[in-house]
Amino acid sequence: MKGILKIYHPEETLKYHLQHTYCKAVFSNMEHLLELDIVTDDSLDHVEDDSLQYHFPQLAFKISDFPVPGEELSGLTLELPENAEESFCEVDLYDDEDAFVTENTLSFQNNSEGVLTLHWQGQISDFLTGSTDPLNFKLKCDFSPETLDIEED
Repeated sequence: MKGILKIYHPEETLKYHLQHTYCKAVFSNMEHLLELDIVTDDSLDHVEDDSLQYHFPQLAFKISDFPVPGEELSGLTLELPENAEESFCEVDLYDDEDAFVTENTLSFQNNSEGVLTLHWQGQISDFLTGSTDPLNFKLKCDFSPETLDIEED
């Protein structure tokens, strides 16, 4: 498993398993920019039948063009500004609904195997019930290389 996303709704805690993670500091126009893409798995095997999660089985979180001090991310803690002029974060609900994330804090570390890990805390607009109160979330993942199992016939 690449990681987990937990969204803390007053009625239940939603747990999404991560399917895909990608992270890189790219060099563009004389500065390093963070590119981050995290997609959850759409499996609902672990979800109760009456869960709010059934309405939104898959989510994607993306960060683009956020300036970072260099190409090395391990050891960095980043707080993304809330600025209407520049939005670095995007949430895709794979639906017509919109969701926005705020209060974002990202902490990068290398684990014992030297693989980059991310702990992301923040708030997401309540896309489940439409309440004006944002929901807290926590995401933990690693960026280990994908391995492909190819069976020979």
